[in-house]
Parts: sequence; C-alpha cells; structure tokens
Amino acid sequence: MRRSQALGKYGEDVAEQFLKQQGCEILDRNWRCDVGEIDIVARDGQALVICEVKTRSSNQLGSPAEAITVRKLRRLRHLAFRWLIAHEAHVPEVRIDVICIVQPAWGAPQIEHLRAVSA
Repeated sequence: MRRSQALGKYGEDVAEQFLKQQGCEILDRNWRCDVGEIDIVARDGQALVICEVKTRSSNQLGSPAEAITVRKLRRLRHLAFRWLIAHEAHVPEVRIDVICIVQPAWGAPQIEHLRAVSA
C-alpha cells in the first residue's frame, strides 16, 4: 500500500470512530458503483449521512476542505441516490458531510466535521 493510500485509510478509520462517538451508526464503508465510491455511509438519527473523508499530513498545500469541489459534491449527491436505490432505502433526509483530518508528524489528528455541505 502506498503512503497516500495508507494515510487515506487511516483517515477513514479516524472518521468512522469520530462519527460513532457522535452517536452515528455506520452503515457502509467504501461503497462502490460505476459512478465512484462513498467513503462512509452513516445514520444520524433519521438522516442518512454520505460522508467524504479528506486526510492530509499538513495544511501546507491547503486544507483538506479545499479538495471538495462543486463537481465532487455533485458526484456525492449522485452516489447517495445510487446507494439508496441499491439498498432499497427510504429515508426522510439525506445529508452530505465532509470530515477533514490533518495528521501531523507528532500528536493527535485534528478533526473538522463539516455538516450538510452543499454547492
């Protein structure tokens, strides 16, 4: 596994634990279809949460949140629709969240949870 892949997986592990601590139920992880991949699918109360995780080792080249483009948000909305169809799920609310993680060389990761992100 390349270093960037390992960092990404680590970030998803951290994000999953963070969401569980916030009271979310994890429904799926790294769900794929022909359109792309959803990092984490969770339930937060009545809401289905489609969660994109962005992990960096520093903010030197920009924050993880800066990697979320309008195009990426559109794809996440489409992926949410596809997940709902694939799982025959009916929910009153679908939310797209982004979890930004910066893991410095030393110390604990810095976590920022952006809820209900839209373009």
